This record gives sequence, structure tokens and C-alpha cells, in this order.
Amino acid sequence: MLNQRQAKMLDLLETEERISVVDLARLFGVSDMTIRRDLEGLEQNGAISRVHGGAVRAQSRSYEPPFSLRLMRRNEAKRRIGEAAAKLVSNGETVILDAGTTTLEVARALRGLRDLRVLAMSLHAANLLSEDPRIELMMCGGIVRFGEQSMIGALAEQAFATFSFDTYFLSVGGIDVHSGATEYNPEDAAVKRAAFANARRRIAVADGSKLGSTAFARVCNIENIDVIVTDSTAPQSKVDEMHNAGVEMIVV
Repeated sequence: MLNQRQAKMLDLLETEERISVVDLARLFGVSDMTIRRDLEGLEQNGAISRVHGGAVRAQSRSYEPPFSLRLMRRNEAKRRIGEAAAKLVSNGETVILDAGTTTLEVARALRGLRDLRVLAMSLHAANLLSEDPRIELMMCGGIVRFGEQSMIGALAEQAFATFSFDTYFLSVGGIDVHSGATEYNPEDAAVKRAAFANARRRIAVADGSKLGSTAFARVCNIENIDVIVTDSTAPQSKVDEMHNAGVEMIVV
């Protein structure tokens, strides 16, 4: 599992082109050697590329930050997004809950509020909802993806074919007007497309760092998304672009 310093380093690389060992050692009050070990761990996970005296962000669109790392980042923003998204659900709805750290906050916000039928696409979300007597919990089949705990494969995709759901909460690796909603892992993207095709309303939940970004595998076009719930760190230009494309934008 990555530590808090490493999570902060990745946060810095969202706004900085490069981070230096000297500056990081001063910021965290630790030795240059400690920072180099942290950077080595991030490089082994594919999150950064080390350069002389520091590091730059990894450029690959197929790199997916580990779930354990994503759990440590933007927690307050994800909590607000989850609470705002949960308020969009009415009593008695049928809901698909995608795999991801932001949809995990949606799951947390749904507990104890209303009578729902929820199909969870990850074991993380299922564990959160399984003890709530007001929620009828369903699981899709398939293969459990290591680390992510998401369900993938043909069985997972087929689970949606015989149902029609009211609402799908979609998580994304990136979302952009031109490239649409994208995900890092093609197998995850395939299950998302199956869920997408069998929901009446599609709501994407994405913190501000995801807007304007593009990951490896396409899930859907931007015009096929009804609502995007994001936070106030989202670039206003990207919020405006998506609003102009016909998507309802909720910024918290």
C-alpha cells in the first residue's frame, strides 16, 4: 500500500509538470533518501517516471492507479460527490452501482435512506450495503479483479441483459467532450457498457481531476450521459463544455 507522502506527490503532479527530490524532502521534512524510496515505489506501480533529480507524471493512458492509492486521494471531494449523487435517487428505484472509489461514497450515502434494489459491480460496494435491511442487494457474476474487487468477464456482462434499471452510477478513468467516458481496463469498460445499455438514466460521478482526461478504453460518448456530478476543483472550461454538450452538471 502506498503511503500519504506518495499520495501527496501524485496530487502535486496533477498541477506540476515535475517534482524534485530536494523540494519534496523540504516539504515533508524527511531525507532525500526517503523521498527517493517513495519515488521508486511510485515508479514500480507505474504512476510516475523518474528523471534526474525528481520525477514526472506517467503518460500512459492505460495506467490505473491502485485502488488502495485512490482511496487515499480527494476523500472530501468524493464524499461530497457521493452525497449529492445519492440525493438524485428516489425511493423504490433500481440502481446499478459501478466499481470505483467515488461510487463507494455513493454506496455509503445510500445506506439507511430509502428502499432500493441495488446491483453492485464490486465487492467493496457490496460489503458496504450488505447489512442494510432497506436495500435489496444484487451482485453480477463474473471474475473478481484482483485489487479492484470489480466484477469482469462474460458472466458479469450477461448479468445486465435480462434487467432494466432506473439509474446507473458510472465511475470513470477520464471524461471529456471529445473522447467521452473512458476507463483504464478494457474488461472493466466492457462491463460498464453492458450496464450502460440497460439503465434508463446514466449518472457519472467523477472528481475534478477526471474532467478533460482520457483513459485507454471508451465506455460511451459524452452525449449519452445524463448527469455528471463533480466537485469544485473541476476546470470551469470543462464544466462549461460538457454543459454545452447537453449534460446536466452538478458541482459540489
